Amino acid sequence: MKRRKKLSVLVLSSILLLGLGACSDASKTSGNIAEKGYPKKSITVVAPSGAGGGWDITARSFTKVLTETKLVKQTMTVENKPGGGGAVFMAEYATQEKKNNEKLFISSPPILINNLKKEGNSPFGYKDTTPLAQLTKDYGAIVVRADSKYKDLKSLLEDMKADPSKITLAGGSSPGSMDHLIGILPAYKFGIQPASIKYVSYDGGGEAITALLGNNADVISTDISSVREFLKAGKVRVLGVTAPKRLSGELKDIPTVKEQGIDAEFIIWRGVFGPKEMSKEAYEYWQQTISKLVKTEEWKKELETQGWESDYRDGKDFQTFLGGQEQLIEDLLKALGMEK
Repeated sequence: MKRRKKLSVLVLSSILLLGLGACSDASKTSGNIAEKGYPKKSITVVAPSGAGGGWDITARSFTKVLTETKLVKQTMTVENKPGGGGAVFMAEYATQEKKNNEKLFISSPPILINNLKKEGNSPFGYKDTTPLAQLTKDYGAIVVRADSKYKDLKSLLEDMKADPSKITLAGGSSPGSMDHLIGILPAYKFGIQPASIKYVSYDGGGEAITALLGNNADVISTDISSVREFLKAGKVRVLGVTAPKRLSGELKDIPTVKEQGIDAEFIIWRGVFGPKEMSKEAYEYWQQTISKLVKTEEWKKELETQGWESDYRDGKDFQTFLGGQEQLIEDLLKALGMEK
């Protein structure tokens, strides 16, 4: 009887110990999940340029819709980090912020161009980041003031060819970067030596437009979405867009560069990037969150407002796409004699 009672006590003790152990393990597990719970802190989305350009507008649209739809419950802020067409920011981000899951940034072809070009070459490129998603595509635009004597692209290029020193081309990125390439590509195809073109760079499309309106430039090359409001206000004239065909809506009357007999196209994709050593949890969070974002009515409305075309790619597809784009940009820079 005593042996049976002792055995029962031992069995009961064992059960209690197992139960306590399981509770302990469960609390550890739930504690770890709670500890992870990305994102815990506010999220910063960097536009590596001044205010008013394509990166800035994209960053603000991205954070605005994520907040409005409550897809991200943490506070989201936009930070402008101008300099070198994004190269200054990349030097800091790739070295000092490579594990900062709470800092993302918006970029486009300059992240490739800056890394591949000869002048002002950046040692850092998209391979020093974690590509999260491509969001949109846009196109380049050749823009003059509304009172400019130039009514079409060919008349501008003919004057530029006759005497390049008399015409100042401005853009919101450094020489050899995106805005510069948008401007010199049609000129190059028209038979003008790229090196002969007088190009002045500004930190962002907003500053380039200000220079144009202030008579500090004769023409600017930028993205079409950046000049929509100035076009609607009657302050500028767009001589051509680098799209494969005419755009729709209020931009339908603007001719493409190609239809004016100049074989030049340039697509401006825009995407979101994270740090190179982003955690798996943070990466998966953004894959799920951005895939939901692009399906919302709020995002679709924002695209329409800004005149952007949706061109969503998730992180994996975006990474593959960037590899192909890198080759295209390298080929273009080689043709222009601007590769490193």
